[in-house]
Amino acid sequence: MPNLETTYLGLTLKNPIIVGSTGLTKSANKIKACEDAGAGAVVIKSLFEESLRHEDLGLDSSALMHTEAYDYLRAEVNMQYGPVEYCDLIKEAKKTVKIPVIASINCVSPKWWPDFAKKVEAAGADALELNVFPVVVDAINSSANVEQVYLDIMDSVKSNISIPVAMKISMYITALPHLAIQLGRKGLDGLVMFNRFVEPDIDIKEMKLKTTFPFSDGDDINNVLRWIALLSGRVKSDLSATTGIHSSEAIIKLLLAGASTVQLASVLYKKGFKVINERLSDIEKWMKDKKFDKISDFQGKLNFGNIGTPDLYLRSQFMERVRSIE
Repeated sequence: MPNLETTYLGLTLKNPIIVGSTGLTKSANKIKACEDAGAGAVVIKSLFEESLRHEDLGLDSSALMHTEAYDYLRAEVNMQYGPVEYCDLIKEAKKTVKIPVIASINCVSPKWWPDFAKKVEAAGADALELNVFPVVVDAINSSANVEQVYLDIMDSVKSNISIPVAMKISMYITALPHLAIQLGRKGLDGLVMFNRFVEPDIDIKEMKLKTTFPFSDGDDINNVLRWIALLSGRVKSDLSATTGIHSSEAIIKLLLAGASTVQLASVLYKKGFKVINERLSDIEKWMKDKKFDKISDFQGKLNFGNIGTPDLYLRSQFMERVRSIE
């Protein structure tokens, strides 16, 4: 029987499937259901930075905040659990399950997190995932300044706790390899790619702004696959893939590209927790067919550094596709 164990953030997981930060992980009972379904770890539904500074909230400044916080500001201020409740959830989850429990914070600035990160650690979280995406509306703010926000957030948290820290980032970064390498050099334990956001929309009947958050589609994996492969072996941080991971084939592809783990969300909403065991069974069968005994036997085997034709991850993909339809 193939061994599906993998190492992520210095933690040993029984398999590479993590249930990502969603409503599916917002209670101890739901987290237990994730474990029973076979998940290797869970990321608890995110705590928004805004709940730590709710006294400062104002709709006039909401455009400067994390995109995922917009609806939160408009309608859910009183529905989100606060820091105390969040730490209580961590404690309860740790008493309920044996798999690693990873806390998650949606953040846009470094100033709020050192103290709360210590509380998360004291509550028993096995690791902390920082969900970061500063929205830039200031035309004079440079890309270098924006990237520094990521580094400052990581420094402020990492220097105050001893548990592993991962950072979930957006694909909308000008020089992603440079930032990823800098984060790794500064001690970031894991990099999660990529974030999905609430997106703006306009209701033309009511003439007002609204938001939308569609589930991912299987085709969304392609960009994730490219960047996992490009960064694998080049950064010190473990890589976790998320967005568009709906099939067993997609999971295997991402492991071959260099991911240590994958985080599932949309597919679980669509098809239920039974998907986890189905995907694990398929991976085991594939490993048997390929005669791989453990994940590390093939992890990163087709990353940018190991594949014989690395340019296939770059512009040539586009050129080949163009030629195929001309």
